[in-house]
Amino acid sequence: MGGVEDKIREKFKCVKCGHGRCKTKELAMTGSGLSKLLDLQHNHFLFVSCENCGYVEVYNPSILEGKKGQLGTILDLFFG
Repeated sequence: MGGVEDKIREKFKCVKCGHGRCKTKELAMTGSGLSKLLDLQHNHFLFVSCENCGYVEVYNPSILEGKKGQLGTILDLFFG
């Protein structure tokens, strides 16, 4: 997952304050039903927070990683 996080940090620009630095944190959560009962954490999300104002955006890394050839284009759409 480091590749996606590195690309996000390279291209990050906060939509709230325009700051160019961020921190990323991966979070795993259970789903519902049987996965919740068995504590299977198969839902992974990437939280990206601005180091200046703290604004947070949430991304699904499996979607970003699934578009390997288009990762730069997708990040350009998000971060300009």
